[in-house]
Amino acid sequence: MAGRGVTGRTPLAGAYRAEVLTVIDGDTIEARVHVWMGQEVVTRVRLKDIDAPEIKGACGPERDSALAARDRLAALVIGQPVLLSEIRPDKYFGRVVGRIVLADGADAGGSLLAEGLARPYRGGRRQGWCDPPQP
Repeated sequence: MAGRGVTGRTPLAGAYRAEVLTVIDGDTIEARVHVWMGQEVVTRVRLKDIDAPEIKGACGPERDSALAARDRLAALVIGQPVLLSEIRPDKYFGRVVGRIVLADGADAGGSLLAEGLARPYRGGRRQGWCDPPQP
């Protein structure tokens, strides 16, 4: 089929077993991903559809919230089997975007959203964490 090949924005099919090596912040991890029998790749993974506060944020409350989000994500994924799904390239080289599925089937990003430690993110301009909430 002409014109229907894999592009740099095509999500990878399936789910991949992964071991989380480091939690960078509330929406980014570094993981060893099992891509094929005996083949692994280490990459950073940005959680799809969420935005967590920045550790080097603009105000104290943002930095405090960022540490809480990072610590909660670490509690969810470190030492636990996870799957990466809906993986696609990110805008930054060396990083991908995807979902982290926990051992119980829950979505890690969804857990952070439900606990108020992250906001939904669908692209576009992000609201600052020090800004008053928009109506």
